[in-house]
Amino acid sequence: MKQPILYSFRRCPYAMRARMAIYLADIKCELREVYLKNKPTEMLEISPKGTVPVLQLEDRVIEESNEIIQWAISQNSKKLMVLNLEQQDFALKTIHEFDTDFKHHLDRYKYSQRYNTEPQNHRDFCDEILGALDKNISNSKWIFSDEVSLLDISILPFIRQFKIADNDYFFNQKYLKVIKLLTQFEDSSLFQQIMNKYDVWSSSDNNSVLFPTAL
Repeated sequence: MKQPILYSFRRCPYAMRARMAIYLADIKCELREVYLKNKPTEMLEISPKGTVPVLQLEDRVIEESNEIIQWAISQNSKKLMVLNLEQQDFALKTIHEFDTDFKHHLDRYKYSQRYNTEPQNHRDFCDEILGALDKNISNSKWIFSDEVSLLDISILPFIRQFKIADNDYFFNQKYLKVIKLLTQFEDSSLFQQIMNKYDVWSSSDNNSVLFPTAL
C-alpha cells in the first residue's frame, strides 16, 4: 500500500471533517469516492458497517471520523491551533454535543418525512445549541482565533447541513457569529480543497485519485 486509502462521500459531514484533518496534516492518501447506494465490496470487506469515512492503513482500519482526525493530528498538528486546557475542555464538550444531540435533532429536522417527525420542534433544539455556541465564538476568522482548530473542523460540516435544510431560515436567525463563521468557512481555501469533485471509485475502472489534489 503506497498511501493510506480513504473511502469517502463528498457531502457526508463525517467524511468532510476527516478530509479536513488529513488535508491540514499534509497527508497524501488515495481517495475512493463512494456511492452510498452501491458501496464497493472492497470497502465492505474491511468495514462491514458500510458507512464513511473509512481509512485503511498498512496495519489497521479506522472506521470513525473522530478517530481519523486524532490519527491525522498525531501525524502532524502544525496547522491546527494549539488549545489551552479551558479551550480544549469546551471543544471536546461541544463536539460531543454536536455528535449526539445536534445530530439527532438535525436528522429529524432535515429528514422529517423519513423519521415521521415535526421538523420545527427539532429545528428549535438545533437553534438552541447554535445560540449557545454563538456566545462563545470570537470576532476572529474561526471559533477561537484566526487559526483553525479541532473544534472548527469537527462541527462546521454539521452546521452546514443545518443551513442546507432551509437557507432562508438559517440566514434570518440571531446567531450572527455562527452565520459569519459558516460563511467564511464555505469561502475558505480549506473548504474548496476538501470539496473537490471526484468520480465514483470503481476497482474495474482503476480510477483512484490522490488526495488532496492541487486546485
